[in-house]
Amino acid sequence: MYCSFYSVETLDQKERFLRALVREIDMRADALADDPDAPERYSTIFFGGGTPSILSPEELERIVEALRRRFVIAEDAEFTMEANPGALTTDWLEGYRALGVNRMSFGVQSFHDDELKFLSRIHSADEARASIRAARGVLENVSLDLIFALPGQSVERWRENLREAVALETVHVSAYSLIFEEGTPLNAMKLKGTVRPAPEDDEATMYAMTVEALGAHGFSQYEVSNYARPGRECRHNLGYWERRSYISFGPSAHAMKRGHAGDVRWANVSNIGAYLAAVEQDRLPVATTEHVTSEVAMEELVMLGLRSSGIDLAEFRRLTGEDLVERAPAVIGRMLDGGYAAISPERLVLNAEGYIFADRFAFELIDAVERVTPTTVERREIPS
Repeated sequence: MYCSFYSVETLDQKERFLRALVREIDMRADALADDPDAPERYSTIFFGGGTPSILSPEELERIVEALRRRFVIAEDAEFTMEANPGALTTDWLEGYRALGVNRMSFGVQSFHDDELKFLSRIHSADEARASIRAARGVLENVSLDLIFALPGQSVERWRENLREAVALETVHVSAYSLIFEEGTPLNAMKLKGTVRPAPEDDEATMYAMTVEALGAHGFSQYEVSNYARPGRECRHNLGYWERRSYISFGPSAHAMKRGHAGDVRWANVSNIGAYLAAVEQDRLPVATTEHVTSEVAMEELVMLGLRSSGIDLAEFRRLTGEDLVERAPAVIGRMLDGGYAAISPERLVLNAEGYIFADRFAFELIDAVERVTPTTVERREIPS
């Protein structure tokens, strides 16, 4: 289950929103009640978007109670809550734990105040440290996000961020390279020349340093940007990367349901007014629905697999009727000969050096498959 990223500037409709969210949960449960492809139970719950912690434990309880009343939740479910540093008290943390929250994720981004200011974060480095320590006093499973390759960031400064993450005894670290997304103020600054991206050599050095430094302290890299101590991999995110079914609630929420006749994705409206209006009129607030073709499913399998636990070769054959090794021998040969990957009868998996080129290898594999058999994937139906 997944409550997607969404932001509003005021909280004057919080009570109305909570009522609508609970109502949407009920409507979606009704819609899935007779669906043979609906999951029988759910193994993760994720409250995402950075600020779910704006809800008190009492408010969150209304949502959690609705989920448990309408869906079968595994007893050992991973229950993650994202939070902004500085937004929590010990009483609230204990209240969340009492509701079943067993994993907390903080969007720290940096332990340097000037870098946080550049990233327009409202918390300070000291608030981040205090929040993580408070969470560690209540929960064992605490994660944090960091961003590297900031304009002007030195390699040594990034090393200090990694040292802080380890010293705070978190069990999971997500380390992302800064991306200049089109349409964002940051990208506009780059286009104007007021900020310059970090040199590629520095970015590569910081990435290698992350793998080495976290690895030396017991963290395994299980996805391009994610590192965990043994058994602390984010089960919810693994579900995305392995293309499992998930449902979601709230404005802009996205979901996917695997099915015998093909996979279906849908997305909710992203406008709070439209969301409330739809639910209050007893309509599911869905904006778009997509029936995933086997071609798209194959492409996602390759791209997501190379960024995480590898391409499931049996699933590739199920989707396409083809053997990946036979269809792309040259590309796979370069991956293996270059020391970027390993292959077994089950999976083609990249290593830390290969992760750097994951997107390039994915495009080359997809191109090789579709160029050799340009219509095979498109025409083939997913077998039941």
